[in-house]
Amino acid sequence: MTAPDAPDPLAAATQATRSLHGLSTELTARVPLLLEAMRSVGTGPELHTTLDRICETAAELAGARYAAIGVIDQEREGLSDFVTYGVDEDVAHRIGHRPDGHAGLLGALIRDPQTIRLADVSDDPRSAGFPPGHPPMRTFLGVPIRVQGEIFGNLYLAEKKDGGAFNDYDVHMVRVLATEAGIAIGNARLYEAARQRERWIDGSVAVTTALLSDGDADDALTVVAEQARRLADADAGIVLLPAGEGGLEVVAVSADEPVWALGLVIPPESPVVESLLEGEAVFLADASSDSRTTTPLVRYGPAMLLSLQSGGRVLGALAVPRVRGARQFTEAERTLAAQFASQAALALMMAEAQRDRERLAVYEDRDRIARDLHDLVIQRLFATGMMLESAQRKSIVPAVREGVGKAVDELDVTIQEIRTAIFALQQGPAEAPSGLRTRVLREINMAAVPLGFKPAHRFLGTIDATVGELTGKNLIAALREALSNAFRHAEASRIEVVLDATVTLPDGASGVRLSVADDGIGIPSGGRRSGLRNLARRAESLGGASWCDPGIGEDGAGTTVVWQAPL
Repeated sequence: MTAPDAPDPLAAATQATRSLHGLSTELTARVPLLLEAMRSVGTGPELHTTLDRICETAAELAGARYAAIGVIDQEREGLSDFVTYGVDEDVAHRIGHRPDGHAGLLGALIRDPQTIRLADVSDDPRSAGFPPGHPPMRTFLGVPIRVQGEIFGNLYLAEKKDGGAFNDYDVHMVRVLATEAGIAIGNARLYEAARQRERWIDGSVAVTTALLSDGDADDALTVVAEQARRLADADAGIVLLPAGEGGLEVVAVSADEPVWALGLVIPPESPVVESLLEGEAVFLADASSDSRTTTPLVRYGPAMLLSLQSGGRVLGALAVPRVRGARQFTEAERTLAAQFASQAALALMMAEAQRDRERLAVYEDRDRIARDLHDLVIQRLFATGMMLESAQRKSIVPAVREGVGKAVDELDVTIQEIRTAIFALQQGPAEAPSGLRTRVLREINMAAVPLGFKPAHRFLGTIDATVGELTGKNLIAALREALSNAFRHAEASRIEVVLDATVTLPDGASGVRLSVADDGIGIPSGGRRSGLRNLARRAESLGGASWCDPGIGEDGAGTTVVWQAPL
């Protein structure tokens, strides 16, 4: 809201400059310095750089040892930013948290934006004193800064270098400078807003491109998290999708330590989840102390949680938290982040539709292969078996009869394996059996079709009884990825799958280990590693690990992919 007595910036500058005539020789001598200061303040488009320059220029103009600008927050109750001059990093570290503007002289200037000049701060009843480690300050001058008629913040000066108090000349000079600063800040804010919008648009384009590419879906969601974190200047970017048991599951994280959060599920009874699933955004001033906060946000401060929705359908959520004590998200940042989330949700829907079309094409192809196997291959094998049995009966040579019998037995086994593959091809994802051992066999049988041979397999321990559902789900995904890599890249002629539920992990805990070994060409240098990164990410989210060892070919040719997790 515009202050009723807010002057026009240009008129105020003109009036203040005119008032300099005839005041004194000292003030007249300062005019060139003032003009140079005004020119300096007006250069440079970045907002924070402009604030730094204003502080330095004001201190030089008034002969002050210290200067600061307190930026008033959106609620007009405190400070959202505090820029200083003359206070080095060591002193700032000893002081600790920056002023919040809720008390003392800084709070008084926020509640009543008028010029304050004091010969001794401690004599003013509004003074709240200084925190431990703060440098001593006696003289004080505070002047409000208006941007387009609205209070932007306040300019503070302290400690005249000559040991005296701030005089009328200082007040005149600083007021003129504050007027010019308001104009410069307004320009910088417009420039920064335009740059900010441009960055968010570029980020939305990057997300759309990643989601609609043919790359891995997990990698695409990680791009969403990374872009949101970068654009919001946040400490983390977190993507959550609906969990099978209800609530929201963390599926992608961009943070300094992302592993701890992957796979965590926020329960459906959480107030935050209820709001997000209804399509509402949630803004937390301090996630670490807000009663609505649940893992994985309890370690953070200001946070935005945005619903990923498009066409009235909620696909998930996006969280971008900042560290404790960081500045709050501005209204502009909230608006841009909401637009980014809407664009990401639309891209998610388009990617989902694209994957559905590709999946349908795969299912149609699988049905065709299953029909061909059943109607052509099995019938031919069966006819060949009948011919061999007839030849066996007619043969009078025992060795020939024995050899033909073995061939018939092999044909019977082959027919049974093909029928198993046909059954696997005709099953949809929703029809997958619940037993982990059965699911592993199903993946192996499905892989046999494109491979042209069935991978060998071996089970150790009570697989179904000891491996939990979450670990089992990730293990099946790891097996599918490893078999897919062997088929697409390894050019292998032999694959061995070992699932061992009796292993002891390095920390002494019981675990399960999956090994997929082949005799192929190995991992080429410079090749893509997204699949292997996915395996490692899944294992690490459970407290396990994944790595590659030599294969089972001659002299260790090929690759052995190892994936393990605690039980």
